[in-house]
Amino acid sequence: MDLAYLRQHPHHLPTFLTHQRIRETPVAGGSICQASRLTLDDGTSVFTKTWPSGSQSGEPAGKAPDGFFAAEAAGLKWLRDAGAVPVPEVIADLPDMLAVEWIDGGTPSPEAAEDFGRGLAALHRSGADAFGAPWPGYIGALPMPNAPSPGPWPEWFAEARLEPFLRASADHGALSAADVAAVSQVLRDIDRYAGPAAGEPPARIHGDLWPGNVHWAASGRAYLIDPAAHGGHRETDLATLALFGGAPQLDRILAGYREVWPLAPDWERRVPLHQLHLLLVHTAMFGSGYREAVLSAVRATVRQ
Repeated sequence: MDLAYLRQHPHHLPTFLTHQRIRETPVAGGSICQASRLTLDDGTSVFTKTWPSGSQSGEPAGKAPDGFFAAEAAGLKWLRDAGAVPVPEVIADLPDMLAVEWIDGGTPSPEAAEDFGRGLAALHRSGADAFGAPWPGYIGALPMPNAPSPGPWPEWFAEARLEPFLRASADHGALSAADVAAVSQVLRDIDRYAGPAAGEPPARIHGDLWPGNVHWAASGRAYLIDPAAHGGHRETDLATLALFGGAPQLDRILAGYREVWPLAPDWERRVPLHQLHLLLVHTAMFGSGYREAVLSAVRATVRQ
């Protein structure tokens, strides 16, 4: 099996793996899926993700939730179609496996960061037809409401990106009743915190752009990986780039971004509001270890 054959017959990939016709090497792939590097007969490689056994979704071992990999594949293709920032090509989109082109890793440089920032701004400006997306969404292992909406953005963000994960966090005991009340205040008063950029049209965003989802390549470019892509607010992507220690060269990414599309006044003050989405996803998935980060974002938001 070579890459040309795989592109034409992606459904044959599991059979070749079962019969050990392809060299498979496990690689680090994050906290949700099992990841491998497959080396084909022509020497090229692809990166694959499969659903692990004993997952938290309740699905049988090796069986992904319905539409899980299809959602990621749709997002990758949609981001790639904009032609604005590098995104790996989808090679095989199967119910229980996703295969994309292999990108050798490299070291982030100021030049790569600025180029990535310019590309990210162009991606956002390419826009979306609505908030949400025309495919069912996932973020991490969790379903993500994606029903297309005309907005306005603040109400949509509260209803589709904050409230579902707040509810899940409470149901799993990660947030107390008092914590839920504090976050709920932000949801009720979100118009107060949304700022002058609240009326911007939907941007084409990655949707889960924490620093680990920027892959710095040996070619000197930065690729977007593992998206939860949808029409959203561009400030959400920029805010989540600053989470968990922040992306390397973040100041240069932002400098490149502003060359292409200047940001609305006081956008930095809205960073905690936008970060609240991904932080609530983390309390919903991983528990109370992220509770203080959620409450810190709430406090920073209401101090505006």
